[in-house]
Amino acid sequence: MSLIRLFLLVSCAASVSAQQVRITLLATTDLHGNLYPYDYFTAKPAARGLAKIATLIREERERNPNHLLIDCGDTIQGSPLESVYQNYVRAGKLPEGLAFTAQPLQTDPMMAAMNLIGYDAMVVGNHEFNFGLRNLERARGDARFPWLSANISAVSAPIKPFAPYLVKTLAGVKIGIIGITTPAVPGWEKPENYRGLEFQDAVDAARRALADLRARHHPDLVLIAAHAGLDRDLKTGRIRPGETGAENPVYQLAGQLHGIDAIVFGHSHQQLEDFRAGGVLLVQPKNWGISLARLDFELERKAGRWSVISKSGKLIPVTRTTEADEKILALAKPYHDLTERYLELPVAESPAAMDGALSRVEDTPLVDAIGQVQLFYSKADVSLTAMFNPRVHFRQGPVTVRQIAALYIYDNELYAIEGNGGMLREALENSARYFIGCPQGLCPPGALINPAIMGFNFDMAQGVQYEIDLTQPEGARIRNLRFRGKPLGDAQPLRIALNNYRAGGSGGYAMFRGARVVWKSGEEIRDLIISYYTEHKILPAKADGNWRVIPQSARDRLIAEARAAARNAVY
Repeated sequence: MSLIRLFLLVSCAASVSAQQVRITLLATTDLHGNLYPYDYFTAKPAARGLAKIATLIREERERNPNHLLIDCGDTIQGSPLESVYQNYVRAGKLPEGLAFTAQPLQTDPMMAAMNLIGYDAMVVGNHEFNFGLRNLERARGDARFPWLSANISAVSAPIKPFAPYLVKTLAGVKIGIIGITTPAVPGWEKPENYRGLEFQDAVDAARRALADLRARHHPDLVLIAAHAGLDRDLKTGRIRPGETGAENPVYQLAGQLHGIDAIVFGHSHQQLEDFRAGGVLLVQPKNWGISLARLDFELERKAGRWSVISKSGKLIPVTRTTEADEKILALAKPYHDLTERYLELPVAESPAAMDGALSRVEDTPLVDAIGQVQLFYSKADVSLTAMFNPRVHFRQGPVTVRQIAALYIYDNELYAIEGNGGMLREALENSARYFIGCPQGLCPPGALINPAIMGFNFDMAQGVQYEIDLTQPEGARIRNLRFRGKPLGDAQPLRIALNNYRAGGSGGYAMFRGARVVWKSGEEIRDLIISYYTEHKILPAKADGNWRVIPQSARDRLIAEARAAARNAVY
């Protein structure tokens, strides 16, 4: 037999015994009710949202029919569009001054859109619990796809258990996707919002789900879809302050579970395109429908078994030129129109033009406006809040619901806890990590805002006076802390107002974890702000100047940096 004939026979045999296929996983996360490509707080178009993501999904499906589509949670809470609907479901009526122009809206808007797009599954996020189990179960019932969570068990809950995983076969490849929810939910939510549910350790639960998945289904490709983030900087390996591995266990999942091919995840509102942790592919799309994740897996079949021969991750961004899907826009329009009418309702008066651009570098009346409300309703001694949206802007004159909603964009509830001066000092020291230090008064070149600390974790206190001294090392920056005109001692009892997430210890505020909660609002802080200023009619005219950054040179640099960020919309 000639060598050429032998080579052809061997090649033909190899082509029969070896078969290759590409499987694609498409994923979104932390959509937070962003359906329209629209910023409700500025009333301007925005390059984000599920309507635009739908176009990217369609394009990717055309490239590879062997695909799955997953959402990683925090889906039915966040935007004013979802908030109006969820509050209507919870209260059974619309806000005062608002009425339906046609028949009442019966279906959760995000679930309706995701049904139309054709999602295969969704992971349960922590914000799915914000409106209570009745709202959660109603939205879940609207979905024509399973909600996944392997580490939430329904011990005595009034809802059916969540599926631990999804199994689907594409092109002969059996794929298993395990869902994981951050176990930190009980630290943030009211007990009635998760009654009868237990949140288990993510790694232990994923290990059990993996064993069950393998025993029952023998998958060829195993993925985890997690509503949880990374507890560390992947470049340095440094664990972020306040992290315990419980809230954000993705790195641990990758390192401690054998046989996981990839993890797609969310929760932390960061993004990660293609990172390997112990051979496990890690990918995180951006929140609010700003990008779509695509994970590609090349598999080869030999001797009757599939094996992964390559894998990669890619983030596909939404841009201003990305076309919105017309069917999604049409589906969402009744919800959008109702939201717009709600946001235009008048609330109060602003005595002057003001904006939030400098609210993370100096005391401003807008932050004081939040603190004033929190102190009023909680009857607390001290209030803590961040500026969650530095882009907020109030003109002099009438203030609408839209502007108030822009001032406090999250559906947090207000808590009052029993604390003391030492706890408050520790919290303010944690907050002060938002700034880069200036040893001996000499500030380093470049930015003085610490990129490792998210701006929404920079809390400011109302009810005390203090300075943040950047000439001092982290942990020793809070100076001249005074309460009612006197130095605040560590043992001084304090009733502290803060949101439910801070009370759970998130953002490095572990000092609040386990503190006795003496009062809960039962309403979102945003709604309290609306109620307060509807009654009081006018916002603070100017800040009371109860805190400042020193030295002056650092303060000047930070003000210039914040103004530049405002011009470039970098937050």
